[in-house]
Amino acid sequence: MNDHIKTISAVLGITLSAIITVDHAFASSLVDLYKRSGLEIGGWINGGATYNANNPSDGFNGPVTFADRANRFQLNQLNLFIERSVDTETSNWSLGGRFDFLFGTDAIYTQAFGISAFDENTGEPSGRGNWDLNLCCKSTRTYGIALPQAYLEAHVPVGNGLNVKAGHFYTPLGYESVPAPDNFFYTRAYILNSGEPFTHTGFLGTYTIDKNWTIQGAATTGSATGGWDGGFDKQLDNWGGLANLSWNSDDKRTRMALGGTYGQTAVNEPWMMYSVVLQHWLTPKMHGVLQHTHGWAADINLPEGIRNAAWYSINTHLTYDLQKNLSIGIRAERFHDRNGWRVFSPYRILSAMNNKGVSYAGNIPLVSAPADYYAVTLGMNWKPAMHWNKGWRPVRNLNIRKNIRYDRVDSIDMAFHPFDGKKDQWLFSLDAMIPF
Repeated sequence: MNDHIKTISAVLGITLSAIITVDHAFASSLVDLYKRSGLEIGGWINGGATYNANNPSDGFNGPVTFADRANRFQLNQLNLFIERSVDTETSNWSLGGRFDFLFGTDAIYTQAFGISAFDENTGEPSGRGNWDLNLCCKSTRTYGIALPQAYLEAHVPVGNGLNVKAGHFYTPLGYESVPAPDNFFYTRAYILNSGEPFTHTGFLGTYTIDKNWTIQGAATTGSATGGWDGGFDKQLDNWGGLANLSWNSDDKRTRMALGGTYGQTAVNEPWMMYSVVLQHWLTPKMHGVLQHTHGWAADINLPEGIRNAAWYSINTHLTYDLQKNLSIGIRAERFHDRNGWRVFSPYRILSAMNNKGVSYAGNIPLVSAPADYYAVTLGMNWKPAMHWNKGWRPVRNLNIRKNIRYDRVDSIDMAFHPFDGKKDQWLFSLDAMIPF
């Protein structure tokens, strides 16, 4: 009997060992396959809280976006992506692409809202696209889902190499952007939300002319707002264009970019903008940015009638690295909204509005007026765990940002108080960001 037990035990042991070996070999082969594929899976999480000294009754920080909720915590961005980067150094074809999934309070500002709830020229109700506007979370009024990028990319071995994206992608124009890790400050400048596109749908080509010059060109579609923030299911025959020319100095200390878009509304009225961005490292630790953007759209349906609308911004950033893991910065901006058509308070109410005039973000009066907006922001970035040699790697990339922001509005030919009945406000914010 004991011999039988020993025999059975030996057989079971051999079988179990074989299974473990096969499973390990299979797991290893999957890992090897993943590594060979060139795929990268990653993301980031960003959340924070903002104290508004006005203690607004509606719970919003006026026309300020992204960190728009007053005196409460926001999970701004839980962003996950899968990406295969193209090899730009090869003389052969290289294929890749990227897909982003974003959940949080920033989602509503990142969705493909290139078709407004009401037509920009006629004021008639219009059917918004369905790419990522209604994926979830209307009951929360604050949280949502966006799919800000979904594109294929190819490196074409022509000349110095041509990269082509096809699909839905972030705009290459301007300075600040939607992804939290790409910005020094928690809040964003007015120009990002009110004067520039976030995304485009279509085709984007990037060609490196030489070590100093790069040119980009795009054909954009799926939008009734000049080629901005288009989707995949409507206005696909409404094509527009984008161009961007950038220059880098030999020592890489200076970068200049000049770009713009041209497109049409649903009734074929022109809509255009241009942006100039100058960046310069004044010292190895001090970085300066100067940006100017100007936009124009024809025959917009405004409260005073059909008018051409225009807006412009000038803003500057200056950051200084006190230590390797500690930086300070200041941003100042003037945004001119000539017709009261680009800046709204609270902006979330407008973004979540349907073509019946009902906003699922809340039953709060939406205000706008011709005005000049001024904002000054002081900030600090601190990475407390950067020098740790042990522990979970994403924690070592933790970035804590502190911001103090002052906003003020000067209205044009009328009384206007968009900050919960006041002309100005002070914001104090603290947020944390972990890329992984």
